[in-house]
Amino acid sequence: GRFMRVYLPATLSSLAALRATESIGPAPITAFAVTPGLREWYVDDEDLEELEYAAFAEAARASLRLIGADPGAAPRRTVVSADLPDAQVEVRDDLDRGVVRIGSAVPLSAVAAIHVDDADAVDAVAAAAAAIDRADLGDDAAQEAVDDAEGFELSWYAPQELGDLVDGAHY
Repeated sequence: GRFMRVYLPATLSSLAALRATESIGPAPITAFAVTPGLREWYVDDEDLEELEYAAFAEAARASLRLIGADPGAAPRRTVVSADLPDAQVEVRDDLDRGVVRIGSAVPLSAVAAIHVDDADAVDAVAAAAAAIDRADLGDDAAQEAVDDAEGFELSWYAPQELGDLVDGAHY
């Protein structure tokens, strides 16, 4: 069958759980992918790489929400890229463009890469995580805080580097 690249919003805390259980769950999991709704939104942009980046950016923004909701989470956006069989992934553009629901836990073996903010983004990410709910409601100053954080690129790590990431060796 066919596979779909999905972007799962995460936190450093959830990476620790991924290492411990060798899976991301429990299902259902909300994630992001290049869906028909996302393609339609970027109607002039047939470039798959751009569409993948847009889905990734939605996951990074969702990671901000997870950080904002968990006072114990380190202020670093975290996104896990995974390749899953189409049958496992339900497109939910009705919820928001690019949204997918994953019906079962995602095994570590499906993980393609892990993306985490560098140390230089921490202050901006902390401010953005505190502001994201107000930004969603249209607060301009809060949106600026989110935009500032989104100016930072996440660094790419191979799945084999999960242990180092969890132990803090990479930052």
